[in-house]
Amino acid sequence: MKSIRTILSTALVAGLAMVIASLASLAASEFEGVWAVKDSKDRPFEITLAADGKATSTQEKAKEGTWKEEGGVAVITWTTGWTTKIIKEGDHYMKTVYKKGVPIDGPPSNKSDAVKK
Repeated sequence: MKSIRTILSTALVAGLAMVIASLASLAASEFEGVWAVKDSKDRPFEITLAADGKATSTQEKAKEGTWKEEGGVAVITWTTGWTTKIIKEGDHYMKTVYKKGVPIDGPPSNKSDAVKK
């Protein structure tokens, strides 16, 4: 029969493991938040990346979408079919945009700095 000390130790370790796992899942991505970017005509707008995977934009054409972090890159899929990436390049971030049907490893349609607010 296990001693009470062994049972309590096992329960404590299991509890700590659950707490650590929960905190890790709550860790915010560096991409969550509001980003100041520019469109192809150099007009500023904002992209907001929420913790729940939703993306919104103040730009006329792409208002809503979803996002996820893939290999250190925020990949945003808009309801329009276009895709936006935010990636860290050196000490700053860049936004690249891809037309509907264009692969995201191909040439972007637009590129601008991305500054987190």
